[in-house]
Order: sequence, then structure tokens, then C-alpha cells
Amino acid sequence: VSLRNSSVSVNKIGNLFRKSYAFYRKYGVRNTIGKVRQKLFHIEDGVDYDKWIRERIPTDKELEQQRHHNFEYNPKISLVIPLFKTPPVFLKELIESVQSQTYSNWELCFSDGTGSETPLRQILINCAEKDGRIKMIYSDSPLQISDNTNEAIKISTGDIIAFADHDDLLAPNAFFEFVKVFNKYKEVDAIYSDEDKISMDGKKYFQPHFKPDFNEDLLNTNNYICHLFMVKRELIEKVGLLNSEFDGSQDYDFILRCSEKAERIYHIPKILYHWRAHKDSTAENPESKLYAFDAGRRAVEAHYKRC
Repeated sequence: VSLRNSSVSVNKIGNLFRKSYAFYRKYGVRNTIGKVRQKLFHIEDGVDYDKWIRERIPTDKELEQQRHHNFEYNPKISLVIPLFKTPPVFLKELIESVQSQTYSNWELCFSDGTGSETPLRQILINCAEKDGRIKMIYSDSPLQISDNTNEAIKISTGDIIAFADHDDLLAPNAFFEFVKVFNKYKEVDAIYSDEDKISMDGKKYFQPHFKPDFNEDLLNTNNYICHLFMVKRELIEKVGLLNSEFDGSQDYDFILRCSEKAERIYHIPKILYHWRAHKDSTAENPESKLYAFDAGRRAVEAHYKRC
């Protein structure tokens, strides 16, 4: 294994050197340095995305105005999150990002599927004592992702169900923007937003995913919707909970089933979700979870059979 890995590393370095040299021969030293800078600092097409997104984050004044806004329809949002050996620092940052929401009618529903040896229980108890909107359920034995998420859904009481991963972050205006759409378009059953990635230390934004409006053909090729995704409870009652048969792409299967029953799916063209990227996450290294690709293929196949 070590020899094989060493060989792969040498090949990657060789390929990188050949590409760099070819770029240098064609574009010169100055452009080559600029290209290297883009790769090192996650600058997309010459644009410093981290700087770009920070310039578009709502100001404190705008956030304060959102907090005092009165909607005609004020649904309770249940954010359901499966926990599994979640690093405590990431969990606390996630909770803080939810508590910072400018729309306050929400509940945070955790299912800790780590098992009896979980180190998270006391952290959750302390958070729930300080904020009654935080709820949790535990399992004495480890749970897989679908069953873990379903346990969180079962303790939810909201009109809207939202989904997030256990180590990611929400923009402070995320809930506000979704509720604004639910107020404007009564026929909307599900909503998704744009997203980007955030570094492990939470200090750098990169790789934005600017999505199209709902596109059934594109959805049938990959789960471009992903996060942030919210559905009305009535839609979940029609399509059912997550299916463990598709673990690895359980969210893809769920979204496909929602697309079959939803009257309308709406896209918010704003970055409202920050996906924390690390080497073992499909966000940064999809090849680290090859089983997810097979589950995704089967989810599309099942979708076609139902349709």
C-alpha cells in the first residue's frame, strides 16, 4: 500500500509539473504566478471569492431590520441534524449560527447517533437548558445516517423541516430568506439556496455553488440542490422519511421523491449555507466515499421506476 501510494503521489507531482510547465510556455511567468496564486488561495477565475462574499453579507443594520420584520405567515422551522462523533467545537459553532438567525421561530432538533459512549450529551443538555428551542434524542447504539436523521424528524414539531449537516454553518439571514419566500408564494412546497464551502477553522470561504432555478433534468444527473433545503411538513407526510437503503445519498433520494410530489420547488439565489470542507468529506474529496456514488445511481434508478 505504501509503495502504491508513493507511486500515485509521484505521478500527481509529475502531472502537476508538466501542466505548470506547459502553462508557463504558453502564458509566461507572470500569468503562471497568478495561476498558482489562484490555486493556493482559492481565487475563482481571478476573483477573490472570500472577499466577494464578505462584501455581500448583510450589514448589522439590515440584520436588525430583519429581526423586527413582521411576516403574515410565521411558520416554525425545525432544523433537523444527525450527530455522529461530532467535534464539540464544530457543534458549538453550528448552534451559534442557528441562534444568530434573524428569524426566531425555530427549533433545533438533534439526534445523537454516536452511541452510549457519546461525548456530546452534556454539551447538548447545557445548550438546551439555556435555549428551550434546542431539543435532542439519543441512541444507546450507533445509528446510520438515515435512521439518525429520521429520529430528529420524529421529535420535530415545526411546519417546515430544514436539513443540515452536523459541522456546517448557516448565514444569519438564512431562515428569514426562506420564510420570505414561503410568504410570497403559497404554492411552494420546497425551497433550496446557494451554498459555498468554508475552511475547517471557519475563516475562509471558497468554491461557491451558484445553482440554477429548479431543473428536473439536471437533478436527475446529480444532487445539485443539496443545502440549504427546506420542505413543508405536508410534503414529508406524502413522500415519507429518509430511506436507509440509499445511505450515502439518502438526501438525494429524498429530494428526488420530493420533486415527484411537490407543487413547486423554489430556488433562492443567495449563499445561505456554508459547507465545512475537510479531506474525508464528500465536500472536498468525493472519492473518499465511493459508496455514495453507487447509492446515488440507485436513487436515480428508483426515481425513474416510480415515474
